[in-house]
Amino acid sequence: MNIIRKEPLNSLGYGFIEKQYIPKGKDEYYLRNRQNRNDTIYRALSRTAIRILEKNGNSSDNWNMVMVAEAFDPSLVKNCKFYGLVRIGKLEPYFHEFNNLRLPVGLYNSTIISSDIGDNAVIDNVGFMSHYITGNDVMLVNINELATTDHAKFGNGVLKQGEQENIRIWLEICNENAGRSILPYNGMQVADAYLWSKHRDDEKLLQRFREFTDAKYDTRRGYYGKIGDRTVIKNCRIIKDTWIGTDAYLKGANKIKNITINSSPAAKTQIGEGCELVNGIIGFGCRIFYGVKAVRFVMGSNSQLKYGARLINSFLGDNSTISCCEVLNSLIFPAHEQHHNNSFLCAATVFGQSNMAAGATIGSNHNSRGADGELIAGRGFWPGLCVSLKHNSKFASFTLIAKGDFPAELNIPIPFSLLSNDVSNERLLLMPAYWFMYNMYALARNVTKYTSRDKRTDQRIRIEYDYLAPDSVNEIFDGLQLLRQFTGAAWARKNNQVLNEKACIQKGKELLDTKPNEAATLEILANGFENSRRKVVILKAADASTIFQELIVYYGVLEIIRLIERKKLTSWTALQKALPASPARSKWINCGGLLMKESAVQTLLSNIRSGKCSNWDEVHEYYFRKSHGYETDKCSHALASLLEILSLSPSRFTKKTFLQLLPKVLRTREWITEGISESRARDYQSPFRKMVYDTREEMEKVMGKLSDNSFIREQQKELLAFREKINNLQTQFS
Repeated sequence: MNIIRKEPLNSLGYGFIEKQYIPKGKDEYYLRNRQNRNDTIYRALSRTAIRILEKNGNSSDNWNMVMVAEAFDPSLVKNCKFYGLVRIGKLEPYFHEFNNLRLPVGLYNSTIISSDIGDNAVIDNVGFMSHYITGNDVMLVNINELATTDHAKFGNGVLKQGEQENIRIWLEICNENAGRSILPYNGMQVADAYLWSKHRDDEKLLQRFREFTDAKYDTRRGYYGKIGDRTVIKNCRIIKDTWIGTDAYLKGANKIKNITINSSPAAKTQIGEGCELVNGIIGFGCRIFYGVKAVRFVMGSNSQLKYGARLINSFLGDNSTISCCEVLNSLIFPAHEQHHNNSFLCAATVFGQSNMAAGATIGSNHNSRGADGELIAGRGFWPGLCVSLKHNSKFASFTLIAKGDFPAELNIPIPFSLLSNDVSNERLLLMPAYWFMYNMYALARNVTKYTSRDKRTDQRIRIEYDYLAPDSVNEIFDGLQLLRQFTGAAWARKNNQVLNEKACIQKGKELLDTKPNEAATLEILANGFENSRRKVVILKAADASTIFQELIVYYGVLEIIRLIERKKLTSWTALQKALPASPARSKWINCGGLLMKESAVQTLLSNIRSGKCSNWDEVHEYYFRKSHGYETDKCSHALASLLEILSLSPSRFTKKTFLQLLPKVLRTREWITEGISESRARDYQSPFRKMVYDTREEMEKVMGKLSDNSFIREQQKELLAFREKINNLQTQFS
């Protein structure tokens, strides 16, 4: 049986906060008065104003509780009911227009309960508006219910006075069994979610994270919902316990409950038709429209949900787009793309710059007795059409997975690889450095694409988009070691010899570096890459080894050149002084798109445990400092990587060595630029691409001329500039 309480009509709009939760000497409006910061001086209605209001079909339980600004025009209020303390800003004879919606300033055909309304608002046909504070020039039109409860938390995972722990909202990210749950809060960074979800064996750290979150918010009951200046809400059904920033635009939403919607003049957030959003935090500049369902979620800034997307128990990082598909229990780093209706992502940690193709199914737990499987994918994760993966699986950066149903768990530690399922021969194929050999256009273009799409208004946290960075270069080193080991083992197997691991690596290096033709005759098999008995075959190992070594040199010298430019160095002596004295290729961790040395992460965690970092703001300040120093740390890593691949000590890195490397990196840049052009040109040369066009002219009208490709032309222009830069450095440092 529904329990419907009956209270006296004259109590409607009063008693928002229960008496036991009102501090001594305060009234139920004490928090509301603190929230309303518009500095308006309100006055009581004059008798003339009351007569005009009543003549226009308005009513109030007590006109003395309706307060107005000095420039209040009562003729602009019609057919409204007021209950409780209502304060109204100035109303002037204007009309507002937004996206072809034109309505006069004023309050019309609405029921308004205990709310503060800013200057020159348009409120028309709001069936039930209760306990809200609006900014100036808002437009609220055709809303069934706009209400706030005394225990509103606006999507934050906190509790209010008198509430039990079992009602707290947790996000069950990364794992379906809630073993990595975190508490959401407004302003949460992806790095926060990652560190919190990762370190589950550190109870003290987890407790500190929880304390930080609880400390951010007042537990007192009685906060009102807020709607910022110039926000427009039209044709929505239910908006409850929702905090909305300035300049937001909400139209046609079905239900928005327990949500914070961040929005600003420079980063406007929009929510559109048919959306249902419950228990979430929405970042600045987001777009959510066309039937989206999101429950228990956090969205980073400048991200989109659209076309029926479902986001549940997940954190979606900045600059990401999810449309049509379903994402559950996942932690997604910035710059994620997932656009297709039958695409499914579950129980995954995806390190960003990722793209999920149609039919990709990332979420099979059938090899476990419980829903506790997980998947971890490095930056640049691209599962192709109809890829099905088994949990648990783990992938290095920029792994491309060809169409197929992969029957067993995978652990792919070599980056930039193409993974293929060779069903007919019952084997798994892995081609390291595939991107550089066959799809340089896509790899290079993504750097430009993700950088240009980063529209965050606050970019104090540096997100790394370059495919050559400390995390991926460390994986290249690991991949080189594995390629050498597997090649040496293949040679020993073919020649009926027994070699230990060190000897295999040494023999493999010899073959890959000096005898690539002989290495090409070997069947090179990987161990530990797939949880099955079938072969895992490495393709083009010698080519990959050569490319990886060349790229490490390119990465190292390129960062030195950037150091020269940053510091405006003009001589070898000045460069020597500026170079890190003791470069070290240490381990790095991707913390939500921000790359940090593992030692820096451990320092942060230690500071949190000890109390040196005492709140989330101080944690974020640590991120900002590390972002500010990222280029310096990256340069040190690049120099260490260069010295390691060249087998040089810092003292042996001379001017002569540097000058000898400059033409080498120029050739690498030329090869990269040529690869960009050639990989795109293949789309114009394939007979199977050309067959749908009757003429070349038709093809060029549809695809555009290759010679007009803006990205290729930009890369060629950058190559010319880079060549001139190298020539100038050779002259200057000689």
